[in-house]
Amino acid sequence: MANTLYYSPSTASLVVHWLLIELGVPHVLHALDFDKGEQRTAEYLAINPQGRVPTLVLDGQVLTESAAIAMHLADLYPQANLAPTLGTPERAAYYRWMLFCAYTLMPAYRGWFYPDEPAGEAQVEAVMASSRLTLEHAWQQVANHLQAEGPYLVGAQLTAVDFVLTMLMRWSRNMPKPTDTWPVLKAYADGMKARPAFQETYRREGIIDWQ
Repeated sequence: MANTLYYSPSTASLVVHWLLIELGVPHVLHALDFDKGEQRTAEYLAINPQGRVPTLVLDGQVLTESAAIAMHLADLYPQANLAPTLGTPERAAYYRWMLFCAYTLMPAYRGWFYPDEPAGEAQVEAVMASSRLTLEHAWQQVANHLQAEGPYLVGAQLTAVDFVLTMLMRWSRNMPKPTDTWPVLKAYADGMKARPAFQETYRREGIIDWQ
């Protein structure tokens, strides 16, 4: 069975697609049309009950959650050096920032893009305002860290968390204060976007913005 990435262009599956290309992992793509609700079909829900992307079927195992898949791929391909050595301070920092992406940035984005979910239509504006404040505060933390400890989140070593963070930076592109507003974040993203695998991911998904 071929490795298969269930994805939708310009979503959380982008980072997994990017890493598969970066690492040279053979795979096929299975696009889901969200406008047609293909992520909620019985067939797809049998694979991923959350009805979200990405889902990666890798060597017969079903994997979900973009940050978790990114960490697993980094461990599977140690020759790429995208994860610090176990038990080191750098590994601890790697965990910290990966979970910062998953626990701080991703939920706040969820609140911004789907503000009716937590409290209904009557609270949409309040949820969006709160989510925006959370995100801008978080991005200021990241900017301060990169200014002091960069060029990457774990210092001199490029790791899988940098790929995840770059994807999350992209999600801010149409917000009132996109991440490119911070010079250090813009320089960081420009470096990541210059990677050939990023450009190839864009080509395959047909994405033209935030280049």
